[in-house]
Amino acid sequence: MTAFSDYLEAKILDHVLRATSYPLPAGVYVALYTDTPGDDNSGTEVAQGGYSRQNVTSWTSIGVGGATENTTAITWSSATTSWGTITHIGILDAANNGNLLFHGGLTANKTVSDGDTFKINAGDLDITLA
Repeated sequence: MTAFSDYLEAKILDHVLRATSYPLPAGVYVALYTDTPGDDNSGTEVAQGGYSRQNVTSWTSIGVGGATENTTAITWSSATTSWGTITHIGILDAANNGNLLFHGGLTANKTVSDGDTFKINAGDLDITLA
């Protein structure tokens, strides 16, 4: 996974080249999408049946640099209705609303039905800057 959002690209350029402060987000949250969020966050995020974004606070470096992965499992509550087929993940800077930072497709789509739990195992969410 990793595509930068338009928002994050602009913030990085402003910070590095224009000396504009970019404060750290208060948290980073993983969101599930049923289609691509695109760089402008125009995709369809799951919004029903007990769904909420998951806060991830533990990341570790992998490889030589420019990459990180989750160090603990990320688990959503059981769906209370069908969430549809999850195809993409986004990382945002707020539990609700907020700004998309990164996004990417799953290696395999996953249909989440009523009673199912969606989980990303530790080490399975990689963010790479390349």
